[in-house]
Amino acid sequence: MNYKIMIVEDDKEICSLLKEYIEKYEFTTLYIDDFEKVLESFNDYKPDIVLLDINLPKYDGFYWCKKIRQLSKVPVIFISARVSGMDQVMALENGGDDYIVKPFDIDVVIAKIKSHIRRAYGDYASNKHEDIVEIDGLKYYPDRLEVAFNDKNLIITKREGEILKYLIKKYPKVVSRDFLFEKIWDDADFVEENTLSVNMSRVRKRLQTLGIEDAIETIRGSGYRINKTW
Repeated sequence: MNYKIMIVEDDKEICSLLKEYIEKYEFTTLYIDDFEKVLESFNDYKPDIVLLDINLPKYDGFYWCKKIRQLSKVPVIFISARVSGMDQVMALENGGDDYIVKPFDIDVVIAKIKSHIRRAYGDYASNKHEDIVEIDGLKYYPDRLEVAFNDKNLIITKREGEILKYLIKKYPKVVSRDFLFEKIWDDADFVEENTLSVNMSRVRKRLQTLGIEDAIETIRGSGYRINKTW
């Protein structure tokens, strides 16, 4: 399989080096040069691995890693000149999977890319068979936070995905607000009451984008359920 590697690095020489060596191993690479649209590029390219620098224009790598983690579980490898233990801790706590210090050995970078590909997608993957939650052609892929219907695909956030997952799994039953708060928000007691309503509205809009109207029905005083209108 031709895996896709996205490089988020503002040093063009380092980017050229990484791109040259990575493509020797028949991987496809994308170099990001618009550092205000990292997330948009991620959504468009759908990489299998992200190589991410910390020191970037405007927003740092920690910020972008958190944003990526809201959408995907794709392996993220930080590559940075920062050598402190705290920077490495922050990289991991913000969702990173690995950390390489500059100047790096390019063979180490290649080895780590291969290792994370094996763990995420290959022989060492914990689940080779991808999970799919489905109802009458509407499919949700939890591992990649992707919704599909007919010939359209859409990336959604983790919480939006959790809402859709439970609505589909519980069909045709009503899913209570309390159940959703408990399953999706660990600190439900401290979440504002309208938070679920806001997220539910976003899920409705996502489905509308796929061409599905009025798919989520509000049951007053009880909760929500899938309304199969398609």
